[in-house]
Amino acid sequence: MTTLRSLAFGVLFYSFMALYLIVFLPIFAVSSVDFAWKITRAWARLSLRLLRVVVGTRAEFTGKEHLPRGPAIITPKHQSYWETLALVPELKRPAFILKKELMSIPLFGWYARRLGMIPVDRSRRGASLSSMLVGAKRAAEEGRHIVIFPEGTRTQPGEKAEYKHGAFFLYAQLGLPVVPAGLNSGLYWPKKSGPYRPGTVRVAFQPAIEPGLERAEFVERLKIGIEESSVELLRQAYRDPDAPPMTPAVAARLAPET
Repeated sequence: MTTLRSLAFGVLFYSFMALYLIVFLPIFAVSSVDFAWKITRAWARLSLRLLRVVVGTRAEFTGKEHLPRGPAIITPKHQSYWETLALVPELKRPAFILKKELMSIPLFGWYARRLGMIPVDRSRRGASLSSMLVGAKRAAEEGRHIVIFPEGTRTQPGEKAEYKHGAFFLYAQLGLPVVPAGLNSGLYWPKKSGPYRPGTVRVAFQPAIEPGLERAEFVERLKIGIEESSVELLRQAYRDPDAPPMTPAVAARLAPET
């Protein structure tokens, strides 16, 4: 049953996305940015509702009181496409830091530019940070939330990855608070292959890291905020009656330390 519901959702979701991109293209071209965001938030909410109805996957956000009303840097764990979708209605016109290659996808890339997403050419190393800063400064001036995934790529639940330099670079250059966020989305929306699963995807926003810290202290607080909350959300998932199968990586991460 899980496989059939997963297949049905995949077909419906990507068909719905294609329809959205095509139907709203002329409206996006002439509408205000505010209206463009209203349409985008509506699409994200409808997609999440589709996931809940077809697959049985719910969403639960805690710690939203930690999100500043003004510009800020949001640094979530990154396990799947789910958070890119689900954070859209929760944040203030989020400007996602994304790899430049995504901007070349037909229609999608045009929408991303229209909504002010921030592309990064990861092949250019140091130059990529400079180009990222230009877009991030513009987003901050507009009072937006800037979303950067500190690991730089999606990781499997329980997997550990090295944190990249981007989050601290923006923190140091922009002087904005940083809000870490743990999540467990990879248990229910796979990174690559595998079925979408029923259950509750949880996101936990943590207290903001104030501006002005040195690199070592910042990185330590960032990792604690993201990793400890993500591990706790994994534990919560396996206390649920509809817990997904446990992978070796998750089992190792949840094993008591000796």
